[in-house]
Amino acid sequence: MDSKFIKEMFGVNQIPKIALSLQDLPFKAQDMAGKMSISGVQPKLSLKLDKTLGELVVAPTGGEYIFKPQIQQWPHIPENENCCMDIAGALDIHVPLHCLLMLKDGTLAYIVKRFDRQSETKIHQEDFYQILEKTDKYSGSLEQIGKKLKEVSTVPGLDVQLFFERVILSFILGNGDGHFKNYSISYYQDGVRLSPAYDIVCSKLVLPGEEDSALTINGKKNDLTRNDLNTFAECFKIPEKIRYEKFMGKTTRIKQFIQESQLPQDFKTKFVEIILSRYERLKIPA
Repeated sequence: MDSKFIKEMFGVNQIPKIALSLQDLPFKAQDMAGKMSISGVQPKLSLKLDKTLGELVVAPTGGEYIFKPQIQQWPHIPENENCCMDIAGALDIHVPLHCLLMLKDGTLAYIVKRFDRQSETKIHQEDFYQILEKTDKYSGSLEQIGKKLKEVSTVPGLDVQLFFERVILSFILGNGDGHFKNYSISYYQDGVRLSPAYDIVCSKLVLPGEEDSALTINGKKNDLTRNDLNTFAECFKIPEKIRYEKFMGKTTRIKQFIQESQLPQDFKTKFVEIILSRYERLKIPA
């Protein structure tokens, strides 16, 4: 990490320490039970920077970062998510600041700066599980999100285009776990906007038999084609000439991020195969 990034991410000149190991985490999570609203299967903790100690510490309230460690049942998820988020950022998808940090036991954890905070101000945020009053985060369609986003966004045309691009990104990256809680809106002073992208992983790396999409697209969760994505885009009047523009000719750049990631080599090889197969299915120039 260069000094500029460290300053932007943490507000200090040196990478802060994390005085935790994997075996400490269940106890820390238990201490915070009932004090956090961050949900999901993967263990997560809220952290803030203690500038006096130069250390990231567990924060039941006032957290500045979300911290995700290794999990036994799905190997290398932190490295996976960090790589996917790096790729997203490189493709001009709006993502929060993020990085990998090493715990005291030598394992890597993913840390992301909370985008619902600006200094001491909390930015109200709602995910589409809440907005659409869902009872099952995997039951429904991406069209439902798009239609509601178009209703509530201050800049509906732009936000729906950005949403479509994230759907394409998830497909290309083999992310079959993009459910209703993985898309949000933020209430800024100047209006309601689609929140930055988050929780993006190549789930296909650890769940090879997983469906293409957690939510239906054109009535389908699997065997998706360019025609399905085009039908989806037509729902929101997204011009054909700009639908895939952001992703055209980008496989060399994507492969570079994968090769430079902290994923093991066999994961890198498989990840590249997934990317290339998705480009082929979408019939866009690699």
